[in-house]
Amino acid sequence: MTKAISSENIAQYAKDLAATPASSALQKAVMNNGILATSEDTASKVELTPTFSIDLTTGAVSNQKQSGRCWMFAALNTMRHSIQAQFKLKDFELSQNYTFFWDKFEKSNYFYENVIATADQPTDSRKVAFLLTTPQQDGGQWDMLTALIDKYGIVPKSVMPETYSSSKSNELNATLNLKLRRDAVALRKLVSEGASQDELEETKNKFLSEVYRILAYTLGNPPTEFDFEYRDDDKNYHIDKGLTPKSFYDKYIGWNLDDYQSLINSPTADKPFDHLYTVEMLGNVIGGREVRHLNLSIEDFKAAAIRQLEAGESVWFGSDVGKESDRQVGIMNPGIYDQDGLFNTSFAMTKGERLDYAQSLMTHAMVLTGVDIVNGKPTKWKVENSWGDKVGTKGYFVASDAWFDEYVYQVVVNKKFLTDDQNAVIKAEYDKPTLLAPWDPMGALA
Repeated sequence: MTKAISSENIAQYAKDLAATPASSALQKAVMNNGILATSEDTASKVELTPTFSIDLTTGAVSNQKQSGRCWMFAALNTMRHSIQAQFKLKDFELSQNYTFFWDKFEKSNYFYENVIATADQPTDSRKVAFLLTTPQQDGGQWDMLTALIDKYGIVPKSVMPETYSSSKSNELNATLNLKLRRDAVALRKLVSEGASQDELEETKNKFLSEVYRILAYTLGNPPTEFDFEYRDDDKNYHIDKGLTPKSFYDKYIGWNLDDYQSLINSPTADKPFDHLYTVEMLGNVIGGREVRHLNLSIEDFKAAAIRQLEAGESVWFGSDVGKESDRQVGIMNPGIYDQDGLFNTSFAMTKGERLDYAQSLMTHAMVLTGVDIVNGKPTKWKVENSWGDKVGTKGYFVASDAWFDEYVYQVVVNKKFLTDDQNAVIKAEYDKPTLLAPWDPMGALA
């Protein structure tokens, strides 16, 4: 039986407020300064000094500007680190605009295919509503970036530089999503009218040609062949002629992307540890690499990341960056704001509860470039962000180990840093992972 709030209830609540210690002073402080400034604990700034026992040299940070390409920046940053060291190219960058173009294009096709596949369902079905809510966006995951590289390769930033729409993507996203929803109307109508597979394919190809035009106007033409010209840190001149995006990748990076595995830490009842998972309708390249997550305990999860850092290789990771963090100072720590003490209540939730009750999910991808190990245990982590050098310590952040435990959900490591048992699970379950719903938090796009 439902019950309304009575005037007596409100009188008691006001009485409780008046009886709360220092409530008058705290009210004035919060009203004038806001919740975060009033509850900030400055001890975090002392505890999280940017000094680490393992600290990789990675150079200046990049800047994704007003776009949601963090996952792409983070992945390309891990790759550019090896290029910088091997070829003596200080602050070299790969073209995020090039992969952005192909991601938008492939996501459009992925959307069309899903629209056709669900055309027998009403528009208010959960799956169709999920598709139409965001036909495409800037975000993504590691496996989606590897699918793009497998198909299209990559290029230096000098070959396909940033444009207005790559650095500030809201206009492009609004225009492209308008087109995709409009096209969804036409495709669903064709299916309802009994159109043949050939008719559907012809119509989809017409739509994709128009998408390509939109992307070419806003992001530029993706190069098919180019010369790589540069001067190294010793001032020596180099030119490599007649490269393609795939031959550039093979020659200058050469990673076997199949060696890299996405690990997640999702301590929820529906995802037992030491099993492989995928997410329905999560991807970009039809027929390309699919998402595969190995769920590990937080101890195994961190151990794998540390082994890769100890070997001198940075680590792509996904987290909920906005939780308990100071963006300007570049500190991420559960103790940075004492809201429990400020409001005399408890906001405590477990990591699993936050995932189950929609309080948290992966929102941003960055790169681990260091860790401080004390008495065999990690205490804090060095983080390369992609928000430019005006925040944190020249763009680098510090995350406490406690924050890592609570808000880091995904890392990507080379399989050689996994245990034999973990690799055995990947091999045994790769072709039959547990399928998660499209709206599962482990399908969130960074």
